[in-house]
Amino acid sequence: MSTSYSESDLRNRLSSEQFAVTQEAATEPPFTGELLHNKADGVYRCIVCGEPLFLSDTKFDSGSGWPSFTDPASRDAVTEHVDRSHGMTRTETTCNNCGAHLGHVFPDGPGDSGLRYCINSASLAFDPADSDE
Repeated sequence: MSTSYSESDLRNRLSSEQFAVTQEAATEPPFTGELLHNKADGVYRCIVCGEPLFLSDTKFDSGSGWPSFTDPASRDAVTEHVDRSHGMTRTETTCNNCGAHLGHVFPDGPGDSGLRYCINSASLAFDPADSDE
């Protein structure tokens, strides 16, 4: 993790939901995130530091209520940690650059990886592909 921000900076530039999700490992309610149904081409970036986390061509509709991806944008974009909160063991995902909580990864996804990165919309910013390409 290379980038850190002060709490006051983050509270000033993130919404209360974005702060709770990325800094306090909260979860947005299912089916409420603004990027859940986004089908545009582009890059999903960390809302805190702007690092590319996921590409639109790996996004799929898992029916879970959160944006889901089969793979991170690069091998070192996302870090995984054991999460034993809420009486269960899961694998938490965080931004490798700034440590922002993103969501969780599960071994029930489609494609070659077999993974489903279940990510809070509140932890993401979407950068649409350049329309001139």
